[in-house]
Amino acid sequence: MSESHDVGWENFAAAFQAVVDNVGQVIRGKTDAVSQALTCLLSGGHLLLEDVPGLGKTSLARALAASVQASCHRVQFTPDLLPSDITGVTIYQQGSGEFTFHEGPVFAHVVVADEVNRASPKTQAALLEVMEEGRVTVDAVSHPVPQPFFVVATQNPVDMDGTYPLPEAQLDRFLMRVRVGYPDRDAELAILRDRRAGLRVEDLQPVLTTDHILALVSMAAQVHVEDNVGGYVVDLVTATRSLPGLRLGASPRGSIALLRAAQVQAAAAGRAFVIPEDVQRLAAPVLAHRLLVTPDAELRGYTGEDAVAEALTQVPVPRTLAGV
Repeated sequence: MSESHDVGWENFAAAFQAVVDNVGQVIRGKTDAVSQALTCLLSGGHLLLEDVPGLGKTSLARALAASVQASCHRVQFTPDLLPSDITGVTIYQQGSGEFTFHEGPVFAHVVVADEVNRASPKTQAALLEVMEEGRVTVDAVSHPVPQPFFVVATQNPVDMDGTYPLPEAQLDRFLMRVRVGYPDRDAELAILRDRRAGLRVEDLQPVLTTDHILALVSMAAQVHVEDNVGGYVVDLVTATRSLPGLRLGASPRGSIALLRAAQVQAAAAGRAFVIPEDVQRLAAPVLAHRLLVTPDAELRGYTGEDAVAEALTQVPVPRTLAGV
């Protein structure tokens, strides 16, 4: 491997860390969650943030957008939200006698879908269609959304009255699901100090541009994956399909997502090749939400994360040719 090529991956790692550090100025004590969110963005996927209110889910998405100089639109999902409220609508202009398309909030680099499970299934489906296709079609006319395009949906696991939980097939559209979690004592003290000092997401300065992000996405896709590491990904996903506590294992879409995320993880570490540890580190956030637990196992407290941990213990870890 040439020295110049090594420098390229070091630059990737430096850019990745610069964004994580920048977001960390306002999202205290959550380096893992921030790193996973950025990994999801650079994997070309979308992120589901699931946790109780008040933990900074929306702030994390806005801070990430501010750090990469990206446009960011926030949509508060409610039961009366219509698909056209998200995608946009064609309006007849009486003066010109023509129809003009008015873009909805989905036309942004980063779209924050707050409490996505509060909207009707029809509205949820409209958002998920744009996530999959990268374009909006209205009156047979296709309108591409900006690139990069990153949807961060938040979901509240408590206070579930009046909600429409995302079906398993739609959860599968999210490359990763991340739980922010409560901050530790030192992090919460830092949050209080920031609040007294008036530090806000709006005060963050960008450290990258959207062009840089597109370049990093392209670069991550070139990270080398040995056949036995690819086989390890497939074996892990296959193992979830035969676990007794699951009704439904991960699909091949899960294999693709895990491999893409592992490539970004490797590049963020300054490596041009994936190792099994990259796969293991991201297996739970990439695969757990794609698994359907049996009712009996769910009563015992068995979760998708438990199933991924079980699969990781069952599948032998391959040896790799370091430095390929």
